[in-house]
Amino acid sequence: MWDRADFYDAELKRHNAHLRTAASVGVRDRVLDIGCGAGQSTREAARAAVEGHVIGVDTSSEMLEVARQRSREAGLQNVAFEQGDAQNHAFPTASFDICISRFGVMFFADPAAAFANVARAMRPDARLAWMVWQGQERNEWSGAIRQALAPGTAVSADAPNPFSLGDPATAAKLLSAAGFVSIDFIDVREPVFYGRDVDGAFDALIHLYLVKDALDRTDAAPDKAMHRLRDLLEAHMTTEGVLFDSRAWIITAQYAGS
Repeated sequence: MWDRADFYDAELKRHNAHLRTAASVGVRDRVLDIGCGAGQSTREAARAAVEGHVIGVDTSSEMLEVARQRSREAGLQNVAFEQGDAQNHAFPTASFDICISRFGVMFFADPAAAFANVARAMRPDARLAWMVWQGQERNEWSGAIRQALAPGTAVSADAPNPFSLGDPATAAKLLSAAGFVSIDFIDVREPVFYGRDVDGAFDALIHLYLVKDALDRTDAAPDKAMHRLRDLLEAHMTTEGVLFDSRAWIITAQYAGS
């Protein structure tokens, strides 16, 4: 689990810097971090909100265990973690000044209900800063890896969709219905990092859902698919490691209040 947490933090290091800037957490802010994972963004918010408090929420008990341990090691006293689904988690009403999320708000079964639940936890004029993926066609990491493993196949219909908020009109409509205003989209183009070398990237990727789903949906021999994946990684090897182009939105908005 520690290796998985380290992989995600390294993968999204460049993206994380953009989110931190957009969130601009204040000294006294009360912060809610949705889909916090191992808590990197939560800890960064806690370091900024030295007179405030930060709560990270995630569905994974394993990731939260890592988050809690790393927060203890960092000596942070103003941070807590709760396990739950933000779609129906019992947040305290009107309690937060800002809600942040690093790729943690795209997988709700009912996004309208989830956004409304988050809104209830926000104080009037509270802000949000969420990072989400743009459309799949703008994210090479997804399309290229899938086509290398399972040419001509599509993602299974019941698979989690990381691109569900890639269309600004769709995301804005959902947020507006939940009571958010001044909705804006900041274009972020940064590569995702998969490893310092091809072997490290290969070992990390074969455990991801994207790879497992692609392999499940192809009749190609597994060894041939793995060879194609390794060839793809070699083609993306740079002086900074294995990098794939990606595009994300940072969505910012303000809660108008109920």
